[in-house]
Amino acid sequence: MQIQIRINEEGALRNQRFAFTDRFTLVTELLQNARRAGAFHIVVDHLAKEQVLRVHDDGHGIEDFQKLLSFHESGWDDGTVAQEHPFGIGFTKGLYAATRIVAASGQLRVDIDTAAALRREAFEVETMAQAVAGTTIELHGVEIADLDNRMETLCEGFPVDVVFNGKPTERRYADDHLALVPTPIGAVHVAGNGSGKATRDTLVFLQGFCVKRPIYFKADHVNVIHLDPQQFMARLPDRDTLIDADQQLQRVEAQVKQCWRTILEVEKTQLAPQQFVATYFDAMRQWGHVDLLNDMDALPADILQRITGYPIQSGYGEQDYVASVVLVPSRQDIEAGQVTLVSLESPDNENAGHWMLARKKGWLIAQAYYLDKDHWIHPHVRYIESDKALIEPQSETARTPLEGRWVWPLVILCESVRIRIGDQEAVIVDDGVCCEDQILVPSGETSGEPVRQLSGFIDDHERYRESDMEADCDALATLIRRLRSTDPAATLGSLLSDLGLGKYPLLHGQRFEVTVGVGAMPGCSVELVGADTQPSPDGGCRAER
Repeated sequence: MQIQIRINEEGALRNQRFAFTDRFTLVTELLQNARRAGAFHIVVDHLAKEQVLRVHDDGHGIEDFQKLLSFHESGWDDGTVAQEHPFGIGFTKGLYAATRIVAASGQLRVDIDTAAALRREAFEVETMAQAVAGTTIELHGVEIADLDNRMETLCEGFPVDVVFNGKPTERRYADDHLALVPTPIGAVHVAGNGSGKATRDTLVFLQGFCVKRPIYFKADHVNVIHLDPQQFMARLPDRDTLIDADQQLQRVEAQVKQCWRTILEVEKTQLAPQQFVATYFDAMRQWGHVDLLNDMDALPADILQRITGYPIQSGYGEQDYVASVVLVPSRQDIEAGQVTLVSLESPDNENAGHWMLARKKGWLIAQAYYLDKDHWIHPHVRYIESDKALIEPQSETARTPLEGRWVWPLVILCESVRIRIGDQEAVIVDDGVCCEDQILVPSGETSGEPVRQLSGFIDDHERYRESDMEADCDALATLIRRLRSTDPAATLGSLLSDLGLGKYPLLHGQRFEVTVGVGAMPGCSVELVGADTQPSPDGGCRAER
């Protein structure tokens, strides 16, 4: 017994209607046919209410009307077949999308009932008295919802002028609207090649239609590729995705990267070093060409930061306490030790001392990891976090826990804080310093901000607890103020004011004698005094705690 492939023609005709996944494929196939026919101008009219779609082009016309109803037989000349690999199924989309198709070209015309055509009935090609220049295809009974809003997008990379419902389409990414350079994979437009404002977003077109589109991109700032149709093929039937897209798009990305390399190598020879670095560093970083800086003395300002404010933890990456340097230090000053560069991770309760020392010393934060591994800067960057910071209070005056909403650190008041890392040290007198679960408060600190160095106030759901942060800042500032108070009556009054004693009518108008003990948790005794003293239930008027 022998078996071989057979084709159920009736089943193939019946099921072909389910091959196309996009209703707009009907339009793109008609445009594609017009382009292949050598058209310079295409007019598309869509009468949504009448369910009529009409496409007229000024190409060389239809030479063989039988090709309209020949499945998988393109009918194009040998040059077009070799260049573009047409599949011969485009027009068949119309047989499933419309109830009637009228095609006219030159002096010939055919009126096709699509249901009858799929039953394989024959149709007479008529001769007209007045010839039609080019080709007109008119489809009846078509439903293409939202075509008015999609037509611009469908034609955005199409190489032939298209007029839709009387209005020319913009075709902003067409090859005749962009500055393109030839490459081994096709024509390429690199966004930002003059300004240095590079982007990773790339639109990829094949035979005028998009086969790769970023989810989000700036319409006026995107790379554009028009692929060579001899090398690339799109997946049937909609042709909106490349065959072997994962591999082919790697080729596309590699080519954009190579284009940037060429641009950068030329600009490096034409611009002053600092101007070249300032203009093109972001592009070099995005497209992997930072090695071009290895033989240059100029540094990009973007990798250097000065500590301009009080370092705090921030769960969302804001760093208001640092700023880019205004004047980039020279290679000579860095190598001579005139400028100290250090590497620091974002502030937390373990490296706060490193940040405070770097701030006091005026060191610059260097993000050297943005540069190539062989760049000359690396030996001159100090990774100070590899050494433990020794943080010590000087002339301690008090210590007590802070009972905050979010944080409960031990607060140590002192005259100053000494920080030492290796052979470097500094004395801090104006700002609090966090050290693990402690806050050291020198004489100049009054703000309560050190709690923000201790915690980022981000909960388990990644929400910023701003109210808790503000409450704990206020609590620390109040605690500092009380611990530093030199007037006993004022200190006690400050403490009592937070208790809201006026809420208790029993206490109104009463006078008390309070004796406070000694120590971190001294306890106290309270005695009611005065003529209007009321006895307690057990007969006494004295309370202790």
